[in-house]
Amino acid sequence: MRVLLLRMDAPLMAFGDVAVDNRRPAAPFPPLSMITGLLANALGWMRWEPERHQRLQERLRVAVRIERKGERLRDYQTVDLGADFLTDTGWTSRGVMEGREGASSRETHIRLRDYWADRVAAAALALEPEEEPPTPEDLRRALFRPARPLFLGRKSCIPAAPLLLECVDAEDPRDALAALGRDVKSDSGVLEAQWPGGGDDETTFRVRDLRDWANQIHVGEHRVQRGLMNPKEDAHGQT
Repeated sequence: MRVLLLRMDAPLMAFGDVAVDNRRPAAPFPPLSMITGLLANALGWMRWEPERHQRLQERLRVAVRIERKGERLRDYQTVDLGADFLTDTGWTSRGVMEGREGASSRETHIRLRDYWADRVAAAALALEPEEEPPTPEDLRRALFRPARPLFLGRKSCIPAAPLLLECVDAEDPRDALAALGRDVKSDSGVLEAQWPGGGDDETTFRVRDLRDWANQIHVGEHRVQRGLMNPKEDAHGQT
């Protein structure tokens, strides 16, 4: 199958995890819903096209490994949305102003948002079935020349370098990721990784990283496996 290889590198990244109240924790690996939104943004899709997003999420097969661990950072945020200078000043990444609605749109909000600082992740993406649009080639073109600015979890998390490394043929995303050389600037030793699948042993985890795109809520889980990879070092990040 065709597999896209990505390198996620940014001063800050937000891998959203299950959120309760005003706490927004960070997951160890990028959630499937985040990668779906990233690709949809690159393709130029709109938020009000939930069927396209849902189908893309269903087709995605993703393997990820942590090239550099970095550290967790918690940001305490407080904002008075009723302040005059914040009224009708919300802008989207597509350059259109987006107003706030609802009873809480003028209140003071407090949030605890977690980020990964100085973290680097490599990802291998595949689609099943491949021939259904968007195809792997469609995604490759979109990531090479995205329709809109891309970000890794939150709009403030701008990539430090182009995301796309290359598109390769492999048995599955895990094999493609295992064959990818490690950047010499990464942590030494084996690297933590996550890939599709799972059984009933201690390497299987249930991750709650799916999104109901029609209702704009996070719901649902799937099984993944977690383990270690020991790729060879390569100055260009690939074999």
